[in-house]
Amino acid sequence: MRLQHSVPVSEDYDAEVGRLLAARVPSRLAAKDASLYIDDEQPVPRMGWVDLPQRAAELVEEIESLRSRLEAQGLRSISLTGMGGSSLAPEVMAQAAGARLEVVDSTDPNQVAEAIGTDLSHTVLIVASKSGTTIETDAIRRAFSAAFESVGIDPASRLIAITDPGTELDALATEQGFLATFHADATVGGRYSALSVFGLVPAGLAGVDIRAIAESAAEAVGDLGTDAPDNPALQFGTWLGIGHARATEKLVLAETTPSLSGLSKWVEQLVAESLGKDGQGILPIVVDGPSDIGFADARADAMLCTLGPVTDVEAPSGFDSDLDGDLGELFVFWEFATAIAGYSIGVDPFDQPDVESAKEHARQGLSHGSSAAPTQPAFREEKVEVFGEFEEANDLVGAIGELFEEVDEYGFVGVQAFLDRIADADAEDLRALVSQHSGVQTTFGFGPRYLHSTGQYHKGGHPNGVFLQITAEPRTDLLVPGRRYGFTELQRAQALGDAAALREKGRPVLRVHLLDRSQGLEQLRRAIADVEPRHHYGVD
Repeated sequence: MRLQHSVPVSEDYDAEVGRLLAARVPSRLAAKDASLYIDDEQPVPRMGWVDLPQRAAELVEEIESLRSRLEAQGLRSISLTGMGGSSLAPEVMAQAAGARLEVVDSTDPNQVAEAIGTDLSHTVLIVASKSGTTIETDAIRRAFSAAFESVGIDPASRLIAITDPGTELDALATEQGFLATFHADATVGGRYSALSVFGLVPAGLAGVDIRAIAESAAEAVGDLGTDAPDNPALQFGTWLGIGHARATEKLVLAETTPSLSGLSKWVEQLVAESLGKDGQGILPIVVDGPSDIGFADARADAMLCTLGPVTDVEAPSGFDSDLDGDLGELFVFWEFATAIAGYSIGVDPFDQPDVESAKEHARQGLSHGSSAAPTQPAFREEKVEVFGEFEEANDLVGAIGELFEEVDEYGFVGVQAFLDRIADADAEDLRALVSQHSGVQTTFGFGPRYLHSTGQYHKGGHPNGVFLQITAEPRTDLLVPGRRYGFTELQRAQALGDAAALREKGRPVLRVHLLDRSQGLEQLRRAIADVEPRHHYGVD
């Protein structure tokens, strides 16, 4: 792989490289030494990812054999339900290979219904959950199972489980006789599982050449685990650590080649969830390309990184980098570099202490009826209801303006869209618009997908973010079989649960509820555009 980067003060960089080499961080990572980050052993040390590529050969053969069996039965449509680390890596692999893999990681009832209605007679659903109890994954499995039954198909004959041994999902798969079950390595955390069963099984069954990816990764691991100054993971991990130490704690990612399409989303999850905790961390900002808002006009708080062929990027902060290579080597490169950056910053990259709070609020909302709270918006304007507390605002422009005024000059805005990731895809253009008018770096994430990605950083990272949350009236509703709630209520509970968890952490949240999705989104765009730009960031 090729790595090219610049650091503004070489003395700092050289000193930190020396410190990390003195501690033998790369080789101790390669030896699975969890004491790098914790004094006492974790109940399950999360270091099994280190040698996944070397252990992949037998797994690849098993996947290829199962794919042949599925093809012989005419089962050619592969769907995957899994959240965060259980779906992002295979999605990247499938996109890069041009293979069709339908990822169902939404609780929006319309998106789930559309996924179910594609081609049931030729469909296999992979149910991927490390814990075996992920609420989104369980709900989608139930919906697919009911749909299979409705057309006379035994659901078990179309379900494949990926989970840790001994989980509820594992027991269910055994009891019902799923088509296949793949047991995960309990010592591999979700976001480090790209080259485990979670990544390779869905990608391989979709037709990706996973053998080539695993072999490339295995070749790269040897160099990344060496205590040498030219180790690219050591160099990049140090680069991230020095940037963080100099308050350059945002990493703006731009892809420059179709062969790495979607990789930035996987990197976003890995970096945000690994490093964003204890009031520290690096916030990834995914943009469309080097000319996009947030990259082309980045300020001193941002490191710039392109994924793909070399560019002429120069960051005002002095921190800019180009990374190029194939997927196999880039997966392990980012894993090693992120773990090394965790040591440099002083955080444990393998825990996620703030993820559970939003889940608990969502569970409470479902048990009490999520639609009951809050009952009344602060005001309604055309096709939008606005929820929040305001000093003076009585219209949408004023409410958004007040939110933007609460963000620090070098803070960020997080746009959280609990919408249909497919049908409402154009909502992503709000990121650049918000960045222009808020004057700060801006992230965008579809819920609940982002809860398993940047959600940890939102609550555990640097406390300088404000949040614009978007919910909407459903286009349709869909019951969750065997539960007393539907997908609309589940989606709403997740949105309100995360908003409550953010407010508990002192993060400002403005929620706008779209009474009509297309008209409401257009109204929201107009309102953001009418907010007077702050700091003239991206706007002259």
